[in-house]
Amino acid sequence: MGVHFASSARSTIGLEWELMLADRSSGDLVPRAPELLAAIGAALADHERFTVTGELLTNTVEVTSGIGATVAEAAHDVADAIAAVRAFTDPRGVELLCAGSHPFAQWYDQEVTDKTRYRTLIDRTQWWGRNMMIWGIHVHVGVEDVAKVFPLIGALSVYLPHLQALSASSPFWAGERTGYASNRSLVFQQLPTAGLPWPLQNWAEFESYLDDMVGTGVMADASEVRWDIRPAPRWGTIEVRACDGMSTLPELAAVAALTQVLVEHFSRELDSGRTLPSLQPWFVRENKWRAARYGLDARLIIDRDGRQRPVREHLVETVHALGGVADDLGCARELTGVLSILEGGNSSMRQTRVADAVDGDLRAVVQHLIREFREGPTLREHLARLGG
Repeated sequence: MGVHFASSARSTIGLEWELMLADRSSGDLVPRAPELLAAIGAALADHERFTVTGELLTNTVEVTSGIGATVAEAAHDVADAIAAVRAFTDPRGVELLCAGSHPFAQWYDQEVTDKTRYRTLIDRTQWWGRNMMIWGIHVHVGVEDVAKVFPLIGALSVYLPHLQALSASSPFWAGERTGYASNRSLVFQQLPTAGLPWPLQNWAEFESYLDDMVGTGVMADASEVRWDIRPAPRWGTIEVRACDGMSTLPELAAVAALTQVLVEHFSRELDSGRTLPSLQPWFVRENKWRAARYGLDARLIIDRDGRQRPVREHLVETVHALGGVADDLGCARELTGVLSILEGGNSSMRQTRVADAVDGDLRAVVQHLIREFREGPTLREHLARLGG
């Protein structure tokens, strides 16, 4: 099957942020997305810089930026989208929050959005599909040459656990403390075509993969590839989907900046004829598990010889090494947000600290997430504090 990879400006960026809808007083998830989207859609019909759409469950809306030349531009789009959504949620007593999982929600209380693609997914996947009470972020980075796509995906796979550790925000699941920093990442990979990308070498191998999967009825088209990193042919991007939902906008911008500078750095390495880093697939899989289990306390395998480093140390080195690329892309200040996450902890750590302080009351954890999302600084405010 021939699949066209659209033309896209190099290292441009787009963001998708999946948000929970919760009752203001109880923190329970509420199935209000269809009602809200009908009202929002009419009000924002002519808006071009962002979109607000539904997802698998009716307790979720997704805000999506336009194509940004910089991380800040894309982040401002999603901030404006959230402000627009709040104009409809606030009067209805609905709060917005984001994490990889809701601390106490149960799958059997949730409603599936009435769309054919979602009904088909649930019909096929049954219990696992109904258990997809997960929220994430997706970061798209433009790639100007289809020949670069799979070399870039292979190199990014080395850094997937770093991104996963920074974003880890799902330590609780259906009222239980899981012992994992990112339970979401291990739940999501249970879906067919989800999980780590296959180690393909070029676009022709991807087209062959699609031929096999479509021909055997596993999927309808490339949009049903749900890998942790996947090509997005329609947009001409690489889409990183491994991250849990981020609880604040500056943290989202930090992870987006790290993703963007990694793609641009590896693209420059290809331009210079240098070999990109890679790991054996079994090391990639082990690293994913370690990041899911231990988050920022993980010790990762960083090269083909099996050398291991604490993810915190390797992240600090990576941020400093990529500083020049970040300057060129105009996201240096956003990238320093990675160091702020390392200093203050990721959302998973903050949630468990709250739970420990209130004898495990997960309703207090949800209220903490609501406050973080509502009261946390916008990116504009965050950058102003950094002097910009």
